[in-house]
Amino acid sequence: MEIRQERQISPVADDVSALVGVTRPILVGLLHSIGEEYLEVHGGREGILLKNLGRVRKANDGDLGIAFEYAVHDAILRQEPSVTDRISEALRQCRIGTDVPSSILFAMEKDGTKQLIDTKRDLITAESRVLSGNQGQPVKLQKYMNQLAAAFHKPSSRPALPRSIQGLWKADLFLGSPQRDHWVGTTIKVKPQAVEPARGLRIAVVPSTWQKSDRVRKDDQKNLIICPLPYDPEFMTLFYDGMQIIQQLVSHDFKMPSEPALPRPLHRRVAEMYVDRREFTIAEVVDALAVSAQPHLLESRPEDVGVFELAGSEAPDTSTAVSPMPLLT
Repeated sequence: MEIRQERQISPVADDVSALVGVTRPILVGLLHSIGEEYLEVHGGREGILLKNLGRVRKANDGDLGIAFEYAVHDAILRQEPSVTDRISEALRQCRIGTDVPSSILFAMEKDGTKQLIDTKRDLITAESRVLSGNQGQPVKLQKYMNQLAAAFHKPSSRPALPRSIQGLWKADLFLGSPQRDHWVGTTIKVKPQAVEPARGLRIAVVPSTWQKSDRVRKDDQKNLIICPLPYDPEFMTLFYDGMQIIQQLVSHDFKMPSEPALPRPLHRRVAEMYVDRREFTIAEVVDALAVSAQPHLLESRPEDVGVFELAGSEAPDTSTAVSPMPLLT
């Protein structure tokens, strides 16, 4: 699987140039998610016209699962201090003492294929235990990985899990210490109000907000350690808006979508810039709009990552994922 990181390197400036700045790499990422054999009749990757992109793109090509989860996961792998310091504090409150936390990304495909992404298989060993916050011996994680994967789509299988981890299938990450071989189920929510408790989940990672304290703290009502992370929420909103614009344009062959499909005047203004150029190649359009894009907003970093299939007999549909990597403040 290819992860195309769109890493924010500057604060958001004016809305139009910033939206152009994010829609260009989203478009490029979508183009690169399509096999060369499907593009050949349209002149290949360099020759395909903008208006033809929707005709060669299957519904699941580069569904481009943009995710705050991957941004957090990547920051931990890179040992970004503004993130790992807080993650370490959250882990300490779960009785896992480490200054070098590790992360395992738990990802779900639409067809039911459950995968571990961008992690070494040996991080989860036969002795790895998941701390649930309950009394008693912690459960060995490896033993239940396939059952956790199945539980996502089969509610009937959830009661078969140990009571202490019956909600662990909701985890986005497993955070912990390979040295101690202890892990905790972690949920990640862009909207703090969307955090929900579940048996087995111990940490909730959310964006920090100016209205509330950004200290790592325990929510006794939800039995979760709340771990706010500093990042630029304006950028994340912008990126999701850019994705919406490109998705609507692709589905309409780069003709202007209806107002119900794309109601905001700002979004329609940016869409119009692509509609006016639908008869040109994607490469030409991306180059032409460079002067209208906010300079130095994003840096694109494609990266091939390994996957380890846990459940599901079909190969995963999504070969490319685009992930916004917000500016950490």
